[in-house]
Amino acid sequence: MPFLLHVAGNEAAGLRLASAAVANLSPTALNWCADLSLSATPETSRLVWLHVLAIAYSPAWLEENGDAIRQGWPRVPLPASIDILRASAALGAEVVALLDLRAPVPGVTGGIPRPELSAIAVPATAPGRPRDWRLTAGWGTRTQNGITMPGRGRLGSRQYAPTEAGTGAEQALLGPTTRDVWMNGTSYWRNVPERVWELKIGGYQVIKKWLSYREYSTIERALSEEEVSHVQAITRRLAAILLLGPQLDANYRAAAAAHQRLRNG
Repeated sequence: MPFLLHVAGNEAAGLRLASAAVANLSPTALNWCADLSLSATPETSRLVWLHVLAIAYSPAWLEENGDAIRQGWPRVPLPASIDILRASAALGAEVVALLDLRAPVPGVTGGIPRPELSAIAVPATAPGRPRDWRLTAGWGTRTQNGITMPGRGRLGSRQYAPTEAGTGAEQALLGPTTRDVWMNGTSYWRNVPERVWELKIGGYQVIKKWLSYREYSTIERALSEEEVSHVQAITRRLAAILLLGPQLDANYRAAAAAHQRLRNG
């Protein structure tokens, strides 16, 4: 995370600490906040961390700071404009909503899905075959010591169907091809865009990791309807994050252009 030594008050710093009695920020970060006429409150702490999250999900920031991220010393621009900070925090709040699996997101997992998401990860069954929601396609195996290891599984890579394609701009963000992710030889999730399938959080492919723990040989039952729908919901949330990419990049550029050097005193 950006300016971590300056922004974080301790290793547990983050959005969940916004309920603390005071802002969970270092004195240096509080000086920056004071320059923006922000007081040392939990609301200020949340504002800062939402900004950090928005920057950290910018594809441009991730690409430009790859080496620094690997070494644990990435930098996040802290803008000298309260308007830019608030706009950035608003984007960060959108990312938080998409990452929070406990709450539905209107247009994504709640209500009528947005057109660009409605055809994504639709549960389907091969024509003329009975529906089968057992996960037996080799997505995970248990080792002798009880550890679950991801498997290769079964993917079908193909071009988008006309009803799945979306706009050219959406395809550029989600990937030029799509995947059918098979549960077994009969049932599958239709249309998981390439870059959504490959998306990693914490170093792991999100969807593949979820599947690896629910192989039939491990849980000894078929997936429930709720679990099948959960995969669709995760896929749509990840797609929505990728579709935010241009806004997140523009936000990063705006913050970088208006960055403020931190002062210690």
